[in-house]
Amino acid sequence: MTVDHGDSTEPTHAELLDFVTRWAELFNHGDLAVLDRLYEPDAISVPTAGQPMQGLARSAATAHLHSYGLPLRVDLRHCYVVGDIALLIIDWSMTGTTAQGYPLDLRGSATDIVRRSEQHRWRYVIDNPFGTA
Repeated sequence: MTVDHGDSTEPTHAELLDFVTRWAELFNHGDLAVLDRLYEPDAISVPTAGQPMQGLARSAATAHLHSYGLPLRVDLRHCYVVGDIALLIIDWSMTGTTAQGYPLDLRGSATDIVRRSEQHRWRYVIDNPFGTA
C-alpha cells in the first residue's frame, strides 16, 4: 500500500521500505550496534510470543538470531500511517544451513510499530517478528 498524500512531510511506502531494507542490510552485515540505533530507547522486541524484551535483552535476542549466520530477507507487504506512527506488516524469512550446521527454515509476518522522530528518522517502538502467531 502506498501512503502518499502529496505532502512532503507525509511518509511514503518507499520511505518505509527503505527503513525496513536498511534494517535487514545492517542485520545481514552484522552491524548490530548500528542496527540498535534504529530502535527507540524504550522499544520492545517480541522474539518469543508473550515475552517482550527491552534494552540489552532485546539486543541479545537480535544477536542470537544473527548467530545463525543466515541472511534475512524482508518484504514490506503493507504500511499504515497516522501522523508520525506507522504499522508495518513485513513478511520475512531466514532459510539455509546455520553456522552451527543444522537446517533452518524460519519465517513469519511481522506486525511492527515505528515512529518518525523530529529529525524525520524512523525508529522501532515495537518489533514483533511473529505477528499474531
